[in-house]
Amino acid sequence: MGRAGRAAITERLPALRDRLKLDFVVVNGENATRGMGLSGDHAKLILEAGADVITLGDHAFDQKDMLSFIEQEPRIIRPLNFSKSAPGRGIGVFEATRGRKVVVTQVLGQVFMKRPFDDPFHNIDQALARHPRGGQAAACIVDIHCEATSEKMAMGHFCDGRASMVVGSHTHVPTADAMILSKGTAFQSDAGMCGDYNSVIGMDKAEPLRRFVTGMPKGRFEPATRDATLCGLLVETDDMTGAAKTVEMFRDGGVLQPSGLPDA
Repeated sequence: MGRAGRAAITERLPALRDRLKLDFVVVNGENATRGMGLSGDHAKLILEAGADVITLGDHAFDQKDMLSFIEQEPRIIRPLNFSKSAPGRGIGVFEATRGRKVVVTQVLGQVFMKRPFDDPFHNIDQALARHPRGGQAAACIVDIHCEATSEKMAMGHFCDGRASMVVGSHTHVPTADAMILSKGTAFQSDAGMCGDYNSVIGMDKAEPLRRFVTGMPKGRFEPATRDATLCGLLVETDDMTGAAKTVEMFRDGGVLQPSGLPDA
């Protein structure tokens, strides 16, 4: 989310990959450029820092250069159920360590979203039929990008046994429901944002507060720019079946200290 989150990824991800022995890293980057979309230059920075794939979201093409950049960079995934005329692709097969293959796909939800998108469940059903977990790919990752936690949880159960993990994005607040579902799919309703949490979902507090209190806008939303917290989900999978073996919420650095307490 904005410069703070982008800088935290570029500065910390290389060391995190080594320390946590990560085989494959997916970063949702749809708010990385000024809080609205992702530019080609910023995509390059995130990939160079160690991301294997970047997913987007409903702000996929807010930065107009992404319309052409995504055609040149196969490691960027836009929503599978976006307009059929949209550039890029919504699913890809990528190589992790030791030659293992990983499928990454993303869909947009429909509940409370600003405009209707194609049915995400139908699109995911077709995608997983073509790329079964434990088949050609050792793991299958689904990013469900939407507002409603109920829709995210429904997608988790819909994919249970067919995806290695289903993780939500878009609402910028990490949920406390990381689990492995009954058929071996890891799930969390929202991984949370990488950004400054001394904010209103990553935006500087002043303008959102003004609008909530007065009902009137005065300026643009601007991303908060102080220390960022990295949030995400760590999943270990079985190489043979693609099922999740362990799942753990991840949070690193920048977390606000409670009022009146010294820093640790």
